[in-house]
Amino acid sequence: MATVELKSISKVYDGNVQAVKDANITIQDKEFVVLVGPSGCGKTTTLRMIAGLEDITSGELTIDGKIVNDIPPKDRDIAMVFQNYALYPHMTVYDNMAFGLKIRKFRKEEIKARVDEAAKILDIGQLLERKPKALSGGQRQRVAVGRAIVRKPKVFLFDEPLSNLDAKLRVQMRAEISSLHNRLQATMVYVTHDQVEAMTMGDKIVVMKDGVIQQIGDPLTLYNYPVNRFVAGFIGSPAMNFMTVKIAEQGGKYYAVEPNYQLEITGKQAEIARDYVGRELVLGIRPEDLTYDPSAKDGECVKANVEVVEPLGAETHIFANTGAHQFIARVSPDVDPRIGDEVRFVMKMNKLIFFDLETEQALSVEAGAKA
Repeated sequence: MATVELKSISKVYDGNVQAVKDANITIQDKEFVVLVGPSGCGKTTTLRMIAGLEDITSGELTIDGKIVNDIPPKDRDIAMVFQNYALYPHMTVYDNMAFGLKIRKFRKEEIKARVDEAAKILDIGQLLERKPKALSGGQRQRVAVGRAIVRKPKVFLFDEPLSNLDAKLRVQMRAEISSLHNRLQATMVYVTHDQVEAMTMGDKIVVMKDGVIQQIGDPLTLYNYPVNRFVAGFIGSPAMNFMTVKIAEQGGKYYAVEPNYQLEITGKQAEIARDYVGRELVLGIRPEDLTYDPSAKDGECVKANVEVVEPLGAETHIFANTGAHQFIARVSPDVDPRIGDEVRFVMKMNKLIFFDLETEQALSVEAGAKA
């Protein structure tokens, strides 16, 4: 396998449309890296530049230490799995998987051995004589992955390969691709707009927005220590809650003030608040870091009225409104407030993150240390 390095890679289309700007990513040998972000953020363009399907406007791309900017896709020793599977409808599964090896003049015995090995790994041996129209979406996806495996490339590239599958099958295929990575010990680059896929599959996640890399890190670092509001809101499901508050000081204590409540700020967060007295900040807190506590006192909690209750079995999501902000709390299934009830939630103060109102950069001590 191989290390892939993107050094100040940019892509500009006709009309001065900047799809990717100054991307710097190091993908280590055998690493599973996920590029994630909303539609139009540049993640697929980045993947296609690695594959050689898009020209690089500026910067340097290396695979296994070799500059490949001007090397055609067929000579980069990569294999790509596309969103639409890209199977030949007139060929059998066997021939679809074997096609790339045939055009590279592999011996028949070697082709058969590789196809049989890949079919065994993916449990599709019984499908080899079928044609794509006789396969389910999940089976077609396995064939597309098998076609990549038989190549034994240095780098596997996946372009939103699960987006056409139903929810249950997506979960199953996520696990299968992760298992495949562990088995092959391969270098894999995976593009998705689904942050749950990114969190569950990637050794390292690259979060992109408007062609610019926002943050690179392992899943839990991005979840617990986002560098800005975009990353905080994009990573995590349900998403982080955001509330605009004014910082006040009274009797040596610091408070986050919102029209319908004020919350005392303690711990390291108080150190940040001290520098922003009289100014507005954005307070961020994840749904699971709000503890339902009907007995909480004013000044210790967020007060709100229940708008929607979503019982999910293992947990319940409560949508509530303070009058100025709506938020969601993830609580125990035995919590059962009624719509319209006033509820009180205590924040886990060590999980609270402040963001600058204008720059949207994280201000928490932990975020600064991990950025």
